[in-house]
Amino acid sequence: MLFVQICVGSSCHLKGSAEIVELFENALAEYHIEDDEVALSGSFCIGKCNRVGVTVQVNDDVHVGVTTENFREFFKKNILDVVLAERK
Repeated sequence: MLFVQICVGSSCHLKGSAEIVELFENALAEYHIEDDEVALSGSFCIGKCNRVGVTVQVNDDVHVGVTTENFREFFKKNILDVVLAERK
């Protein structure tokens, strides 16, 4: 199972965390990823603020700079590919 935390602290909120949450919810539904495969939650400041984009933590890995423009690539590499590998 993947544990995904999206920073919704003030800095990431201003950089679009609400849109990133929505993109995650839509992508999880689109690829039929279940709650027992990915646990999605919000988190106040993860402590890795960046000038661009939102901070997202996947298990122990912290990723900075997630934006609406690079979301699909981020999701495929860090979520979808991992979930599909675990399904095998």
